[in-house]
Amino acid sequence: MSTEIKVPALPESVSDATIMDWYKKPGDTVRRDENLVDLETDKVVLEVPAPADGVLKEIHVQSGATVHGGDVIAVLEEGAVAEQKSTSAAPASPAPEKSEQAPAKKEEQPASATVEKSTASAHSDIRATSNKLSPSLRRLAAEQGLSTEEIAAQQTNLNVAQTMQAREEKRVPMTRLRQRVAERLLNVKQSTAMLTTFNEVDMSAVMSLRQQYKDTFEKKHGTRLGFMSFFTKAVVEALKRFPAINASIDDNDIVYHNYFDIGIAVSTDRGLVVPVVRDADKMTMAGIELQIRDFGARGRDGKLTLDDLSGGNFTITNGGVFGSMLSTPILNPPQSAILGMHNIVERPVVRDGEIVIRPIMYLALSYDHRIVDGKDSVSFLVTVKELLEDPAKFLLDL
Repeated sequence: MSTEIKVPALPESVSDATIMDWYKKPGDTVRRDENLVDLETDKVVLEVPAPADGVLKEIHVQSGATVHGGDVIAVLEEGAVAEQKSTSAAPASPAPEKSEQAPAKKEEQPASATVEKSTASAHSDIRATSNKLSPSLRRLAAEQGLSTEEIAAQQTNLNVAQTMQAREEKRVPMTRLRQRVAERLLNVKQSTAMLTTFNEVDMSAVMSLRQQYKDTFEKKHGTRLGFMSFFTKAVVEALKRFPAINASIDDNDIVYHNYFDIGIAVSTDRGLVVPVVRDADKMTMAGIELQIRDFGARGRDGKLTLDDLSGGNFTITNGGVFGSMLSTPILNPPQSAILGMHNIVERPVVRDGEIVIRPIMYLALSYDHRIVDGKDSVSFLVTVKELLEDPAKFLLDL
């Protein structure tokens, strides 16, 4: 029985998809739920599994083509796997007898003969080149006391080196995800009044807590105690105090959210994606760490779903993992703000009238000035700074 393989239904926010790599070709056997092809959308890569055991009979749409939900892209012949099994179990027919007049096997040359032949060929090429040397190169050979063949060998090596160092270009189509990211970034620049404010945070208290409890935390919860859970908790507490930063603009309305879904930017080979930690205010530190670790693993494997990437009221991005000292992160619309973390560097600071060395991180808050006033943006970032410098305040709900 023949079964059509169709593009699965796409969410409303995704209009079409691009055929990426076919993992099977016509005539290949497949198993039920085995991935046949990847579909790339603006947000994620979708897998199209086989609905049953069988043989891939036809492929209607090749890699690189654009498809829509419900399009037929291939045909599967069900049950052919079992038939092939029974055929393979039947006794094999006797092999035909070898012809007595088969051509004799060509006598193989010893390896030494091959090497000698290659060396002779190389010398022949050099001698041919030496016969074509220009007068200036012949004069150079005479001045340096070299034979024309030696000069020819140097010239041949130079030509080969220049060929190997030739300037090259490679043209590769942009992925759907990168195209979409580019469009959204340009749109943000053109449609929002984006500004960025900066501050610095002394990470001594957070680092001390991590050092004190990291082993116990990992043993109990099965995950490392990272910085992101501290920042997520601090951001949630600050958002409660400044509702406009947790809001968004919808036409002429401001939509205030009474929940806290925090997007965590994750870098993948295909580009930057932002999965969402939902109801972060209700999660424990361990729950946040486990969720972020899961996002990172599935992001690298291309296993994030559209649900993982949908929504979010505020985003945190950490350029510090790549060594960034300072940056101006771009908004993730329709959100009104994004927090940028950076690397931690020991810097001289003044504490109680004395210069001391402290682990300092620069923070950047980019915000949409249409909805967030400068006072609120600065106060929000100062609140995040104060909470991180004394984390007991939000851990103990003080």
